[in-house]
Amino acid sequence: MTDKTPTQSSSTDKEHLRQELLQLLHEQRSVALKAADSAHGDATHEQSVAETQYDTVAIEAAYLAHGQSQRVADFDAMINQLNTLIVRDFTDTDEIALGAIVTLDNAMTCWLLPVCGGFKINNGKLIVITPHSPLGQMITGAEVEDTLANGRTITGVC
Repeated sequence: MTDKTPTQSSSTDKEHLRQELLQLLHEQRSVALKAADSAHGDATHEQSVAETQYDTVAIEAAYLAHGQSQRVADFDAMINQLNTLIVRDFTDTDEIALGAIVTLDNAMTCWLLPVCGGFKINNGKLIVITPHSPLGQMITGAEVEDTLANGRTITGVC
């Protein structure tokens, strides 16, 4: 394959995709925050006070509130990682690393990011994978035209 020349439009496209992913994360964070607030309200409501030693409504609501609060913190961490990610272009001669958009067998396109594995963006045409996933481990450090252990061939990168 011939080397691709990085273009401004490629970086712009990645920035647009990052913004789409960030919007999705902000929406899910908002839902998690509302759930955490609701669970916290349930845990501290006067009707949740235990009437007997076997009454665990308040304890269960507190566990739920804690779990929902942790989800909010997880979304905050993902948003921060995406905001600090340096978006760069890759050519056919570059080793695949974080930020690369990789095409496999001219059929599947994935974006290697540190977070958000499994998220689909760009109308479902692009799936996010992380370096911790089996596919992410296979493609990290690989190059265009390499055949992976799963039999797929890397046919493009940007």
